[in-house]
Amino acid sequence: MNTLAIFKIEDIANDQLRTAASIALLMLGVLYLALIFWTFADARRRIDDPLLVVCATLTAFFPIIGVIVYLIVRPPEFLDDVRLRELEMTAAEARLDYSLCPHCDYEVQSDYLRCPSCMRKLKERCYSCSKPIDPAWRICPFCEAETSAPTPSSTRRRRRQTTDQATVAAEVAQPEPAEAGTGETAARRSRRRA
Repeated sequence: MNTLAIFKIEDIANDQLRTAASIALLMLGVLYLALIFWTFADARRRIDDPLLVVCATLTAFFPIIGVIVYLIVRPPEFLDDVRLRELEMTAAEARLDYSLCPHCDYEVQSDYLRCPSCMRKLKERCYSCSKPIDPAWRICPFCEAETSAPTPSSTRRRRRQTTDQATVAAEVAQPEPAEAGTGETAARRSRRRA
């Protein structure tokens, strides 16, 4: 008994038509097997559970309908994309806790009081709750205690051009020369003129 007898191909009188029908059936069989394999490969990339991968592959054994059902219920994302998105979210959350020191651009955490690289004071400690607060804040956002911060206009200073520790230390160590007879430094004169 011939396996293609159920399609009645032997009853076709024309040899060319019989060959065309055999080729069409062969192509349909290959397409059917390709859909089963595609469903298996796609399910493996989208579903983490091996049992669900097998179930998805078994649905493809129902010609055309099974693949359509799988296309409707399959997860919308590949597992690699989900893992990559979760990794990016974790990295973004980790970056939120870090910032850069305004003096030396060293990476510091948001709760650091001093920069570990240049040793400059980044934040003050609240006298009431002991949490780090910005020196310019006039009130602690955590406990609502008033701080001893001066008004913003008097604390505004120009940032130095160099942040090299040796240069900064040398500038701090050298006293400004006073003008003869007046006792006035250059910094005081420039403030008085402005």
